[in-house]
Amino acid sequence: MTETQNKAANAMWGGRFSAGVDAIMEAINASIGFDQRMAQQDIAGSRAHAAMLAEAGIISDSDAEAIREGLLTVLSEIEGGTFQFSAALEDIHMNVEARLVELIGEPGKRLHTGRSRNDQVATDFRLWVRDQCDAAVPAIRAVQKALLSQAERGADWVMPGYTHLQVAQPVTWGHHMLAYVEMLGRDVSRFQDARARMNESPLGAAALAGTSFPIDREATAKALGFDRPMANSLDAVADRDFALEFLGAASICAMHLSRLAEELVIWSSAQFRFVTMSDTWSTGSSIMPQKKNPDAAELIRGKIGRILGANLGLLTVMKGLPLTYSKDMQEDKEGVFDAADTLMLALAAMAGMVETMSPNREKLAEAAGTGFSTATDLADWCVRVLNLPFRDAHHVTGALVALAEKTGRDLPELTLEEMRSVKPEITEDVFTVLSVDNSVASRTSYGGTAPANVRAQIARWKEALT
Repeated sequence: MTETQNKAANAMWGGRFSAGVDAIMEAINASIGFDQRMAQQDIAGSRAHAAMLAEAGIISDSDAEAIREGLLTVLSEIEGGTFQFSAALEDIHMNVEARLVELIGEPGKRLHTGRSRNDQVATDFRLWVRDQCDAAVPAIRAVQKALLSQAERGADWVMPGYTHLQVAQPVTWGHHMLAYVEMLGRDVSRFQDARARMNESPLGAAALAGTSFPIDREATAKALGFDRPMANSLDAVADRDFALEFLGAASICAMHLSRLAEELVIWSSAQFRFVTMSDTWSTGSSIMPQKKNPDAAELIRGKIGRILGANLGLLTVMKGLPLTYSKDMQEDKEGVFDAADTLMLALAAMAGMVETMSPNREKLAEAAGTGFSTATDLADWCVRVLNLPFRDAHHVTGALVALAEKTGRDLPELTLEEMRSVKPEITEDVFTVLSVDNSVASRTSYGGTAPANVRAQIARWKEALT
């Protein structure tokens, strides 16, 4: 640490310290390497605070105006890349304040009246996370729109629906795409809900107990777009549940992206060929010239590890802290920053992949008719037409599946006589329910895969996403 930096640091801390910090202590203590990305939020909070101090008569109007102009200069320097960040000044708050004092002198020293770095960082971080909630919504909407376009393209295309990755029942391509639209819609609501809950201002809670200055917390809350000030000063500086809730929503969203990415990896394989991924979102092999690897999907599939890791990391940091602030809480930001960046990248990549992928209708239809996928339709027919209890119908259908499997055929390929060998009451009408097209068309219950249902849901979502 240089002598100048030592003096600057001690000026920030006051007269308690006479010597500078050790170099290793400086390295572990400083957060400016990552929290400088909150510069815009820090300066916005300081401007609101200074304006309130003047309005309350705590500082003069002239000092407030000097602070306002000085902070705008600092912001311009940061945005222009000319600002010199110093690890000796620890964090974004002290870096900004030190430069402000350099620019405007004595008035800059009055800015910190009635606040602490504890409520300042809580405010900055809350503002930053709130911005990330806002940014996540249109990014998710872009993926939803890409999925919706694919759903509309193949609203009545048949494909296999799976349980345990085994063919279960036929569904439509549109229905499958809409499943992810619904999941992502709930992700949007989670970010919106989290934003609503975090939209309270910590500013004015000071170190932990509030302040004796006649500040107006309602004014600063309003200036920063918060709904209200936080009601308890201890809570205001001590908790990071807003960041945890953001990470929770991000983790769930990343999990949904990972599931879709896994399907794209499987579907684009030579064994499935359900979709062809665009060259734009694929890579080749350094040794095998035939390879076209779905690397973007695989990377998205893996991104949840970082996001979920950030969530678990912050929970671990916070879980044993007594009220109120402890320096452990400096570990709250890097994981959140990385998770936010990672999620936005994954969302952008997924939107691009889904928008440009080409589904193979013929392969989807071919696979939809395999694996006795209409067995449930046969059981339902036995219930409706033969008036069998479902468990008996299930048994009859299982016996017919075993017969077809033994002879290497599927259910529609059995003869009526063969079927009657298992259940004599079966009639020719049974074959009307054994085609995959008839199967999906019959699933008309609300939320079912029938093309008419799919088109209705597409219309609903197109209106919602407009």
